[in-house]
Amino acid sequence: MPLMKFHVLKGRSSQEIDQLLDAAHEAMVAAFKVPDRDRYQILVEHEHTHMRALDTGLGIARTDKFVLLEVVSRPRDKEQKVAFYRDLCDRLESECRIAPSDVMISFTLNEDEDWSFGNGRAQFLTGELSG
Repeated sequence: MPLMKFHVLKGRSSQEIDQLLDAAHEAMVAAFKVPDRDRYQILVEHEHTHMRALDTGLGIARTDKFVLLEVVSRPRDKEQKVAFYRDLCDRLESECRIAPSDVMISFTLNEDEDWSFGNGRAQFLTGELSG
């Protein structure tokens, strides 16, 4: 159920995008124990002139492989989020050759009533889906 929105610079191959999305989904399943078919991902490619991602003064080097990930989710445990950050970076580094310094993640939280998975129904509220 978490919705993952990826912002990347143009230039990746279809295979690289598939690897990125698969690695992120695997990290999500591992950290938050969501079902494997609970996969909602959007990847937006930006022109190099249309995206800036500095380091907030932390001295973090960025390259053209930079990935900004926005996660929209129900509230999650702090330890789960920290595990997700670490696992995602590990997977992206080993499976996609994306350095942890090129990964930025931000969570936006919402509640059960904020989700409809189709058919005009709020499945968390109707009991069709459980927490």
